This record gives sequence, structure tokens and C-alpha cells, in this order.
Amino acid sequence: MKVRQLQDKILQLKRDTDTCILAHSYMTEDICEIADFTGDSYALAVKAKDTPNKNVVMCGVRFMAEMVKMLNPQKKVVLSNPSAGCPMAEQMDRALIAKVREECPGYAVVAYVNTTAELKTVADVCVTSSSAVRICRAIPAKNILFIPDINLGTYVKEQVPEKNFKLLQGGCPTHAKIGEEEVLAAKAAHPDALFLVHPECRPQVVKHADYVGSTTGIMDFAANSAAEEFIIGTENSIVQHLQFAHPRKRFYALSKDLVCNNMRATTLSDVYHCLLGDGGEEIVMEEELRLSAVKCIDEMIKYGG
Repeated sequence: MKVRQLQDKILQLKRDTDTCILAHSYMTEDICEIADFTGDSYALAVKAKDTPNKNVVMCGVRFMAEMVKMLNPQKKVVLSNPSAGCPMAEQMDRALIAKVREECPGYAVVAYVNTTAELKTVADVCVTSSSAVRICRAIPAKNILFIPDINLGTYVKEQVPEKNFKLLQGGCPTHAKIGEEEVLAAKAAHPDALFLVHPECRPQVVKHADYVGSTTGIMDFAANSAAEEFIIGTENSIVQHLQFAHPRKRFYALSKDLVCNNMRATTLSDVYHCLLGDGGEEIVMEEELRLSAVKCIDEMIKYGG
């Protein structure tokens, strides 16, 4: 079957089944084209609240589907590919954080959204990559345990020097494997290009950036900039999306290795079978867990997250 034919079947099925399709920005272009909303993980969870649809298919990874369910308990939420996890979200558990809190009493736990629902239950406040600096600056706590991403935590720590940060050895393996040598090589190959980078990258990479921000922030910056060439320091799907959206501009991948295999696990066929009812995995969450986990998101919203 041709891609367009399969997309048309999906569009009809989502109408027939009263389903909203959410696609993270790291999904491939063919999936983004049939989604009702495309964006960052938290923005998608909020978008799901604004739709009247009773069913939601999440094209992304497990923690994203969990967050959609946390904010939309009355809706049926299906993760399009059950194998799509997030190594960063799964690196830490409640027992580890409880142990660290014993060693560091009085520290507020700030959890990046890239965490499991279970880990969110021990967090005082949740943050996104775009709101982390603002929220860490705004919360009353002087001492902050930032989990799980040491690279994002380091970036926030540098922006908020008035507070004390404890960081643990966690992070996104896709972003973290890129080193300074790739940056220097890309800049040498494209000397007129601006370098736009995600703060999940290592400090040696981030220090060379012309802009540091979330996936959405990177895309917005590229769209609104008068510059014509850009090196993109995040998952390579964003290079493709920007090339489609702004064909007169030039976009270059920082590295051919900036690929998240968990995000690439989801295919258009997976979405199709979710809508047929014979694919995907429904996210089921105990209400006690949901209520405990959603508290840190409510705190994030309170601080303008």
C-alpha cells in the first residue's frame, strides 16, 4: 500500500473511532502529517485535554503516554508502539531518590518531564526543557536535587547560580553521545550556519551554541530567524521537518548518529493497527498513582510551566 493510501485510511479511521492522534516532534514526517497535534511531550498532554475525543493515540514513548493519561484520566490512551521506551526516563527509581534525599535533607526534587509516572510521585515539581530555568529560579527552595538529566541540570545550574544543585548521573543517551569534535566538524563544514542545540547535550557541545532550547524552541527559532543556514543539535527528525517547512533555508544534522531508536520504533502501520483495535497498548494507571504523580505537574503549572 502507498504511504498516502495508508494515511487516508488512518484519517478516516480516526474520525470513525473518535480518536485524537498526538505525535511527538521526533516522529517521522509521514506520522506527523496524520496527527491532530505535533509538539513536545507536555504540550501534547495538555492538547489532549482540549480535544473532545474520547480516545487518544500517542505516537512517542511510554512516559509521554503516561503523562497524557495522568492529565486525561477519563480518556482511553494508547501507546502506538509498546516497545517505545525512554532510557532516560527509566534510569532512576523511587528507592534511589529516597536514598539521595536521606543524604541531602531539605533538597527539593525537581523532575524533568522525561521521567516515569512512578518517579514523578517523589518529585516536588516537574519541569520541561523550556521551563526548567524559570521554575528552578522561581521555587522557594534554595537547594535543588535535579533529576534525571545531568546535562540539562548542568545547563540550569549555570543559569541559576544563586541556588545549590545536586545532580545525578543520568541523561539522554542519544544527545549525550555527541561530543565537541562533532560540533567543530559541523561548524567547519558549514561556517555560515547558526548552531541550535538542545540542553540535553553535553556542556562541551552546548557552549558552542547560538541558541539553546527545547525542540519546539529550536524549530521556532529557525522559522523566525533571518539566517539561512542552521546546524541542528537534536534528534535528526527535526532536520527533516525543518527542511519540509522551510525549503529555501538549509538545515544540517550535527551528527548522523543523533537518532533516537525508541522514537523511530513507531511506524505509520502501528498507528493504523491502533485505530483498527488490534495494536498498541492501552495505558492503565491506578488512580492513587495518578493522583500522586500529577501533583508535581500541578506545581509546574502553578509556576508557569
